Amino acid sequence: MNQYDVTVVGSGPGGYVAAIRCAQLGLKTALIEKYPTLGGTCLNVGCIPSKALLDSSEHYHNAHSVFAEHGIGLDNLTVDMNRMIDRKAGVVKANVEGIGYLMKKNKIDVLTGVGAFVDKNHLSITPLGGGEAQQIETKNVIIATGSKPTVLPFIAQDKQRIITSTEALNIREVPKHMIVIGGGVIGLEMASVYARLGAKVSVVEFMDSLIPTMDRGLGKELKRVLGKIGIEFFMSHKVTGATREGDTVTVTATNAKGEEVTFEGDYCLVAVGRAPYTAGLNLEAAGVAMEERGRIKVDEHLQTNVPGIYAIGDVIRGAMLAHKAEEEGVFVAETIVGQKPHINYLLIPGVVYTWPEVAGVGYTEEQLKEQGKAYKVGSFPFKASGRARASGDTDGFVKVLADKTTDEILGVHMIGPRIADLIAEAVTAMEFRASAEDVARMSHSHPTYAEAMKEACLAATENRAIHM
Repeated sequence: MNQYDVTVVGSGPGGYVAAIRCAQLGLKTALIEKYPTLGGTCLNVGCIPSKALLDSSEHYHNAHSVFAEHGIGLDNLTVDMNRMIDRKAGVVKANVEGIGYLMKKNKIDVLTGVGAFVDKNHLSITPLGGGEAQQIETKNVIIATGSKPTVLPFIAQDKQRIITSTEALNIREVPKHMIVIGGGVIGLEMASVYARLGAKVSVVEFMDSLIPTMDRGLGKELKRVLGKIGIEFFMSHKVTGATREGDTVTVTATNAKGEEVTFEGDYCLVAVGRAPYTAGLNLEAAGVAMEERGRIKVDEHLQTNVPGIYAIGDVIRGAMLAHKAEEEGVFVAETIVGQKPHINYLLIPGVVYTWPEVAGVGYTEEQLKEQGKAYKVGSFPFKASGRARASGDTDGFVKVLADKTTDEILGVHMIGPRIADLIAEAVTAMEFRASAEDVARMSHSHPTYAEAMKEACLAATENRAIHM
């Protein structure tokens, strides 16, 4: 029987990063993955393929709607969905193969099959299609099995016309009318893809704002901007059902007035969140305790109630973000060898990869009001940015929230061009507990989108913004 210091179950961003860090620290490491490809949801049917389609659809949208402003004329512009989906598959393949290379480089044993506890120190690995199981012995286990799309019990998803985000990544035609249930990150990203390609898109959202976990100002601005590419929004609507007849899908909902409304389209994307995935692990055999919503219970060291068994990523509390899982994977690996790592969960940014992009880190304005915290606001619109004017990306703003007394930055919320990258400046500043004035006094190259961060900090510092 093979013996390991650490066995990681699940090869998504949390799992493969944990395995690599364990190997770097000199631990004999195994990685169990039930599918033939590594990378988990993120690389195969999540972050990476969705960004590939977002980029492709943005190129088409710009060619169709923006190039003329730049003096670029195109005739007979078409969408080749087969080629677009095939390109996406190529991007996924390259990333997945890259993870395989990293496993070999770090001498990590990859065991393909469904991993399940026999007891706390023994795991069986059964081939997904059935067959003889192998068994291994391990001193430590890191559970990193991720999540799956949340299913609404009153909607039968046939995965052809009533679909999840997984199937939405493989549609080989431009829908005539896509109905998206859910105005969160996944729903809006996929809505953007197909709206840019020419589909009519209707977003039906239960809450009264988009991306409801983020600063409300971001959701309000994103709704306005996405409306400009034709996406329709139906807020405060409770979906009651979805049925399919042939190629037609009918979605029923109740609006804020209690009236029943009906939507008809050829596709319905159900994007109401994700749920922890622990099926098949046989956690009972190891005695691992659970908590609400199907999550695994862990302590401040991300260890379960069973010594030597840890859990990270989507199966535990907190935001379901790939980079959060990665940080936790490193944290656990270093904890196992006796180091003293730390994670500041407040400073893990959230990003929406629509265009304009959206990101936030730290406290939202709503949270500060709820805490009764005295704060000040500095905001700068991209319409006042020279770089944004040059590129034609003038929608959005950067908002900085700072402590009214100490000027320490408490939160930064952005919507605009290249925000997914720009938010890193805010995270860096907050990690070192910078004040708004600290950032305002830093030189930012001109002309850049990043100047909006400096200007927002100037605005928070005695209303000193230069360019507005």
